[in-house]
Amino acid sequence: MSDTVEQPPRKSLWIRHQAIERNSIFLLLGILIVVSIGGLIEIAPLFYLRGTIEKVEGMRPYTPLELAGRNIYVREGCYLCHSQMIRALRDETERYGNYSLAAESMYDHPFQWGSKRTGPDLARVGGKYSDEWHIAHLKDPRAIVSQSVMPGYPFLAQTPLPTKAITDHLSANRKVGVPYSDDMIANAEADLKAQANPDDPNVAAFQKRYPNAQVRKFDSETATITEADALVAYLQMLGTLVDFKLYDDKANLR
Repeated sequence: MSDTVEQPPRKSLWIRHQAIERNSIFLLLGILIVVSIGGLIEIAPLFYLRGTIEKVEGMRPYTPLELAGRNIYVREGCYLCHSQMIRALRDETERYGNYSLAAESMYDHPFQWGSKRTGPDLARVGGKYSDEWHIAHLKDPRAIVSQSVMPGYPFLAQTPLPTKAITDHLSANRKVGVPYSDDMIANAEADLKAQANPDDPNVAAFQKRYPNAQVRKFDSETATITEADALVAYLQMLGTLVDFKLYDDKANLR
């Protein structure tokens, strides 16, 4: 006879897993533990964002008119087909320009990086086309780009822009970290109107609050400030706040 003692068969991992699945309390505790660990990993870095985002000269909060235009951009789902994130790959920088910096999205709530590109990236679209090009493109995209699949937005040029709520929009953004001052919030409606009218007496004060902001009638077809004015003002600002020539010059001096 053999002196070896036969060991009882060990329970497989599958059997132990079944025990957890059959006991709802154990399963619930396991789910809570896993979700808590994942949530902690995702949330903890957010408390250190201010220390990790490098400050870039030229960045400022959106003007009231640009912010109103950005709200329309989000409302119409433009981010579903257009990204605002140029990756540090040669094919992207050759086509779209300098790769995106973290600081360029620091005042975005939510950010507009996008998840796909049916149309081109818009991170550097500011100043690339005229206001008239944008207005015509919004009205009938195929009149400008024959192969475009973008729907038309002719109603934007016919819809007056509501101005009363812009003060609340600035206040809400300040609560999530955008550095709008009391002066900016108090003059939000006046600044919105001043940016769309070069003859407005408040233009000088507006430009002092928002350095290098563009001032003009973006949709010249009507004297009323329309949603098209706001959206074009937002698009014409994208990618224009940071002067990348300064960084190129510094790199060349090294």
